[in-house]
Amino acid sequence: MQIFREGLLEGRSIALAGPVSDQVREALATLGAAVTLLDGQAPKAPVDVLVCAAGVSEDLREDALLEREWATVQAVASESFIPARAGRIVLLAPRRAPVEQAALENLARTLSVEWARVGITATAVVPGAETTDEQVATLLVYLCSPAGAYFSGARFDIR
Repeated sequence: MQIFREGLLEGRSIALAGPVSDQVREALATLGAAVTLLDGQAPKAPVDVLVCAAGVSEDLREDALLEREWATVQAVASESFIPARAGRIVLLAPRRAPVEQAALENLARTLSVEWARVGITATAVVPGAETTDEQVATLLVYLCSPAGAYFSGARFDIR
């Protein structure tokens, strides 16, 4: 990530849930973030940003996908964001899954309105079929940085 200054994410705690690529994890950690991988549990320490990646599988219905993402978001918000009255949620949609992409965009927009009063922002990142992990990592670093706090309720399409 040579386009970002060294230490950009120093002091930021970022929780990753779901199938996030190694390149994303490395990009965040290289720039100084304390990265925690969630395994369906709420984080044990306060978190500044939650990156929640939705994976699609043949045996998981659309509504089950949303229930799983919502459960993760709700757990982190209850434990970290709401008590701190601050937090950032980035929902990473799966590639080649337009229904799930639209559903996660809607969740981000709804959360951005509902939780604005407690200082929580939410965005959706929607990679295209040809989007590389490097492109996803670049956008996620930006959204986790101080500059990313400006956005809430936005959908970012990476084509």
